Amino acid sequence: MLFYGYHGVDESEQKRGGTFEVDLELRKDLFKSMNSDSLDDTIDYSEIYQTVHNCLTGTKYFLLEALASHIADSILSSYPLDAVKVTVRKPHAPVKGVLGSVEVEIEKERGN
Repeated sequence: MLFYGYHGVDESEQKRGGTFEVDLELRKDLFKSMNSDSLDDTIDYSEIYQTVHNCLTGTKYFLLEALASHIADSILSSYPLDAVKVTVRKPHAPVKGVLGSVEVEIEKERGN
C-alpha cells in the first residue's frame, strides 16, 4: 500500500510530508472461507486498506515504530485476526548517506 503522510523527526518531514509504503501479513484461520468462497467468512481487504489509510492520515508520528504499532493495534482491534505483521517503509528518508529507504517491521498477536 502506498500513502502520503506527515511523519518523521525532522520538521521538514512533518510540514512537507512524504511517501510511505505499508506491507501487511494477516494471520487467521481461513478454513471456513476456503470452503465457502464467501466474503462474509473472511476479511474484506478494502476495509483493511481503509483502516491503514486512516492510521497514516490521522495522528502524526515521529517514529516509524510508533506508526507501525498503531497500525497493528488498529487492525487487531477491528478485525478477527490471530496476528498481524506490519512493515512501514519510508523511501528517500532524510539520512546522510546513500540508501533507498528505511523501514521497520513489527508483529503483534491477539492478546499480547
